[in-house]
Amino acid sequence: PCSLHIDHRNRGMRTRLGCLSHKSDSYNDFTAILPDKPNRALKRLSTEEAMRWADSFDVLLSHKYGLAAFRAFLKTEFSEENLEFWLACEDFKKTRSAAKLAAKAQRIFEEFIDVQAPREVNIDFQTRELTRRNMQEPSLSCFDQAQGKVHSLMEKDSYPRFLRSKIYTDLLSQTQRRLS
Repeated sequence: PCSLHIDHRNRGMRTRLGCLSHKSDSYNDFTAILPDKPNRALKRLSTEEAMRWADSFDVLLSHKYGLAAFRAFLKTEFSEENLEFWLACEDFKKTRSAAKLAAKAQRIFEEFIDVQAPREVNIDFQTRELTRRNMQEPSLSCFDQAQGKVHSLMEKDSYPRFLRSKIYTDLLSQTQRRLS
């Protein structure tokens, strides 16, 4: 099983490295995934709004276009599963139906938490095990610790790189150019 695990990872890494040549940390990546038509979105986005994303990670996450830009950036780093997991948890916490709760929790666990999950997030063994135990009786808070770890990882690691990225700097200069 160990050699298979390593082989699986290596194959995934080769695939990811193969994709690197097709990815670029550029302004175009951002416009491709904007919530609505890129040009209309950019006309609506003010330089002040985009600059506020640098105030705090949560300000960035709470802004529709900030979220889109951050997602585009994470795609260039092949780590968008962190944001997707965080968003899935945010959505999960709004679940009002007890009937849907367990099924939704299971889906999130299988997609992001379980070892070898298709979009496995980077969390420590203790957090993974705690979350596994929480799954025995799923509640709205069963992913809180894992979500907190992933939020913290993105805030300390990806967010500062995003603020220095070409995606963000191009976006700022684009909004400023519109004003001149």
